[in-house]
Amino acid sequence: MEIQTSDARPPVVVVMGHIDHGKSTLLDYIRKTNVVDKEVGGITQRMSSYEVVHKSTDANGKDASKTIVFIDTPGHESFSAIRARGATAADIAILVVSAEDGVKPQTLDALKAIKDAGLSYIVGISKIDKPNADIDRVKLSLAENEIYVEGYGGNIPWVAFSGKTGQGVDELLDLILLTAEVDEISGDPFTDAECIVIEANRDKVRGVSATLIVKNGTLYTGSFIVSGTALSPVRIMENFLGKPLKEAGPSTPVRVVGWTDEPEVGGVCFTFGSKKSAEIYIEDEMIKVKERSEALEKVRKSDKIIATNKANALAFENGEEIIETVTIPVIIKADTSGSAEAVVYEIKNKISVPNIEIRIVAMSIGDVLENDIKLASGKEGTVVLGFNTKVDNSAKSMAERNGIHIMTFDIIYKMTEWLQAFAEENRPRTQIEESKGMIKVLKIFSVNKDKQVLGGRVEVGSISFNDEVKILRRDIEIGRGRVRELQHHKEKTSTVDEGLEFGSMIESKVEITAGDKLESIQKVIK
Repeated sequence: MEIQTSDARPPVVVVMGHIDHGKSTLLDYIRKTNVVDKEVGGITQRMSSYEVVHKSTDANGKDASKTIVFIDTPGHESFSAIRARGATAADIAILVVSAEDGVKPQTLDALKAIKDAGLSYIVGISKIDKPNADIDRVKLSLAENEIYVEGYGGNIPWVAFSGKTGQGVDELLDLILLTAEVDEISGDPFTDAECIVIEANRDKVRGVSATLIVKNGTLYTGSFIVSGTALSPVRIMENFLGKPLKEAGPSTPVRVVGWTDEPEVGGVCFTFGSKKSAEIYIEDEMIKVKERSEALEKVRKSDKIIATNKANALAFENGEEIIETVTIPVIIKADTSGSAEAVVYEIKNKISVPNIEIRIVAMSIGDVLENDIKLASGKEGTVVLGFNTKVDNSAKSMAERNGIHIMTFDIIYKMTEWLQAFAEENRPRTQIEESKGMIKVLKIFSVNKDKQVLGGRVEVGSISFNDEVKILRRDIEIGRGRVRELQHHKEKTSTVDEGLEFGSMIESKVEITAGDKLESIQKVIK
């Protein structure tokens, strides 16, 4: 892409919505039909961002084609992970909603991510080629969730399309460019480059590479780029087709190869003219990172103590056992850093189980290897989660020998569901007492050491053979006993219900008198 000579720059677009609503189909269609140069040369892996050229002509018949940049993320989770660091990689969002299904829970999650980022957005009603497609029903579904599109009570622009046939896709691209024009999306190509990391990969041959969006300025080969504490000389810079670039202006997606470490997804990159100045900046960043890490650890420990104290105080009030929080260590492996960040975001924001702390002890890119299992073996109960990764055979054998859980997924929310269920299964249980019934003691027939025969009436609930009972005098517990025999109409029975009188033998060291009350209780594990 040529460097812009004006303030206008191509819009950067992210496509989000519920799984299986046609996001990938749309992006695949746009990529196949609007990428001008399809020769990929020596590219080794597809980038998570690419440029398309939307062909059009002006009123005089002259070429008015314009560039649009798309970010292809695993989903709104990855986008939210980028946003969590304060970065906004995109300018415009497409909220995809299926013409068959309407609004789904993940549609609303995606909308929240879009609004949190403060992005303009377009509603794309997908799958209009399907026999059950109903655009009006989708508009109603949107309105029911307070998403009011143009012509249906609101001003949110929308387009109906099919990613399979291409119907409506040109209109969608037109609307993206119109939205960019209205929003006056601009950049300054004549300043130092500022970029945002949207992906990072580690390759055995090339080392660490990162996909960046140049948000402002121009990135030149020969400069040095820094994100956090990761540094890279800009020697190898490629476009989304894997072709070498010498410079990249605003909105350009590029891959920079040769980083000292994997830069964090969502991290902002700054450029320097020399390696020395870049290293001085990193030294300052490392001090800040250490200070932040120490401060966060103090807060985490303090929050854990406060939460444990509150839980224990509540347990004490409810007559429950006081229990400690159980930690489940998790090691995350993913195909890319963007995927890993998305998994972390989901775990931190979607999983909540009482008395369970899920602690991410390691996160890296690539297949699950023996070293990952060795690390897991050092912490009892560690779970290894893989997203879009494979498990090395030797790692699998070692995990089986050491009893290490390895689970792999290709859908993020499926991973979240599994981990939520695993945490629930492994959380420490509390035993609480629940009242079954309230009994009034009417008469004492006999007392023989700790065995007392009495008559009573069930006022609330029921009483059963072998129940434990609280002995209450003027509503104050004075002791406990157990039902050893139970009769109704002089016949042995297992349970007597509300409103009925009965005879019973209660085993207790506390002497019961007429007028006392017995509360039958049951212990429940929760």
